[in-house]
Amino acid sequence: MRASSHTFPTLADTLWPTGARADLIRAAILAIVGSGLIAISAKIQVPFWPVPMTMQTFAVLVVGMTYGWKLGAATVLLYLAEGAVGLPVFAAGGGIAYFAGPTTGYLVGFLVAATLVGWLGERGWDRSVLRTLAANTLGTICIFVLGVAWLSLFLANAKALAFDAALGAAIANGLTPFIAGAAAKIALAAAVLPFAWKLVSRWRG
Repeated sequence: MRASSHTFPTLADTLWPTGARADLIRAAILAIVGSGLIAISAKIQVPFWPVPMTMQTFAVLVVGMTYGWKLGAATVLLYLAEGAVGLPVFAAGGGIAYFAGPTTGYLVGFLVAATLVGWLGERGWDRSVLRTLAANTLGTICIFVLGVAWLSLFLANAKALAFDAALGAAIANGLTPFIAGAAAKIALAAAVLPFAWKLVSRWRG
């Protein structure tokens, strides 16, 4: 499944077309709204097995695909900046200490994932269930790879573990319990985005 070199309007572009004079205002409003949605989603806990899940990664992926890679990345950067200055936008609060803690890799993964799925969204991957599923799977893999890699290094330093032991602990605590929830959020995004495009198509006649 190859990404086309041809770009398409994003869902955000379709619902709110760009205009030369209003572009910066439009981008600022969308970034603030998007970062707010990600912050709210971080606080939403859904009962799930084997652990409760937040909707944070779902919001990151949907915002990225809806906005495109540039605005999607800018929105996640704004969200991270809000957390860095102390706003309680992360699951357990905020503050610069978050960027030296065990979840730093996941936060960086949000930025990479939003950029990737936004780039794919601009190539029409958000208009069919299969391609949206594939795009969000790739985005989720980015989040987990970076998250587990950083968590491994963090545990190796904090617990004085050998790297293989730290990696095993990181996978056991930072990946395995969240796979089922991640799969559910990927499936939800794969249903929501193509459905949104169908609604837009009907609305536009």
